[in-house]
Amino acid sequence: MGIPVAILGWWLLSPLFLDTEVDEPFPMSADAEVPDNMTPEGVEAEMVDAAAAPIATNDEPMPEMSQQREMLATGSFRDADEFHTGTGTATIYEVEPGSRILRLEDFEVTNGPDLHVLLVPHADPKSRDDVVGYVDLGSLKGNVGDQNYEIPPGLDLSEFGSVVIYCQPFHVLFSVAGLS
Repeated sequence: MGIPVAILGWWLLSPLFLDTEVDEPFPMSADAEVPDNMTPEGVEAEMVDAAAAPIATNDEPMPEMSQQREMLATGSFRDADEFHTGTGTATIYEVEPGSRILRLEDFEVTNGPDLHVLLVPHADPKSRDDVVGYVDLGSLKGNVGDQNYEIPPGLDLSEFGSVVIYCQPFHVLFSVAGLS
């Protein structure tokens, strides 16, 4: 009897003193390749040298970029209450036609069991009663750091007013970012 209680207690309490850090790049930068014979520091040095070089001119038009990112909505996270706190920004981008992501940046939230990232119709939910008609974008990847979540294609974003970090087992709001 004591072992199951201890396991349940660890599952419930361990997130309160353990952070999970994430540092995902913006999806467009994920396609960049570092040559095998270079380190990230070497690439940085090459970029600095290139930026200092004289500007070259070319009369040919620039090719179209295959990926354009457009910011569709953004908001800042706020605390849900005195115990469940959050900071950072939530921004929805269209990275190419029909492909959208939610990006959390400079993000930090109180950790908890089974946290999820929700798009919620209510612009400023204060309790679980306001979290209805949501779309679950998945489990929170980490309670600290930059991270990306795919938004299902065809979803009408005008129907959603906020991003909520939500504890599924206990139906508790941890942090809210109103979108505008």
